[in-house]
Amino acid sequence: MGFEFVRKLPVPKEIKAEYPVSPEIAALKEKRDAEIKDIISGASDKFLVIVGPCSADNEDAVKDYTLRLARVQEKVSDKLLIVPRVYTNKPRTTGLGYKGMLHQPDPTKAPDLLQGVIAIRKMHIDIINETHLTTADEMLYPENYWYLADVLSYVAVGARSVEDQQHRLTVSGMDVPAGMKNPTSGDYSVMLNSVVAAQAAHNFIYRGWEVNTAGNEYAHTILRGAVNKHGQSIPNYHYEDLRRLFEMYEKFDVKNKATIIDANHSNSNKQFKEQIRIVKEVLHSKRHSADINKLVKGVMIESYIEEGCQKISENVYGKSITDPCLGWDDTEKLLYDIAELL
Repeated sequence: MGFEFVRKLPVPKEIKAEYPVSPEIAALKEKRDAEIKDIISGASDKFLVIVGPCSADNEDAVKDYTLRLARVQEKVSDKLLIVPRVYTNKPRTTGLGYKGMLHQPDPTKAPDLLQGVIAIRKMHIDIINETHLTTADEMLYPENYWYLADVLSYVAVGARSVEDQQHRLTVSGMDVPAGMKNPTSGDYSVMLNSVVAAQAAHNFIYRGWEVNTAGNEYAHTILRGAVNKHGQSIPNYHYEDLRRLFEMYEKFDVKNKATIIDANHSNSNKQFKEQIRIVKEVLHSKRHSADINKLVKGVMIESYIEEGCQKISENVYGKSITDPCLGWDDTEKLLYDIAELL
């Protein structure tokens, strides 16, 4: 066989028992979850900003970064709810390259999935403890979600995963808001169908169990741009794109018709500084149209301490080893600008 079964990993219940969530973190998460749900549903007019590194590759640097976010959050709490991106597994277009802390707790060493599972749980818990900001992660592997289900306040389903049945069904059992990105083709119908599926109740097999889910009414869309047949980026954050999404949403029988705009990826063509302009254009569209103001609940920004990206061997503290990110100085200014422009 082509599979080599290396070792059986602990089930989530065992990892949670070894690295438990304190009552204080559980209470904080419950409060933050409710705040994010209120934004998605429209009960709150605060703006959601999901911001952080492309991949959380170093716990010390990520913790340093999120402590900086926490200081900004205190100053803009009347306008913004900041959710740190602590993305611990990285989808790769070709399947090659660094796949995130889940695979490699130390990017310079060989993969170790057992230590990876432990490292990502500990990092999320440590960040929440020190910053009082609960976190977001991407659900790349649905069966791994349960290792982090009691610490995450927001989950994203990526462009390459959004058409997958197991991703959609798993989201239907989550207790937190989950964003479904448009596929790389840019097809809005695929994205909206994924929201319909995620908001519905289901019966399926999960981690060897037959399970029932109640549906996740806080599942929503994320616009991240698209790629055409020539491999060229096609943005979908412009006013006309948001208008089109609003009109298409009206034809779908879903609750909480909401969207988040991912300012990087194919929207910026990975030109990371363009995120500043893109976010401000989205805010202008919100001011221009009551419908778009109601639809757009927040933005995603890829940001780290140092701007740009590097090779793993360069070992620059707080600089992305995957996609290029906005630096801290620009990020801090942008966060204050967002609060001012709302």
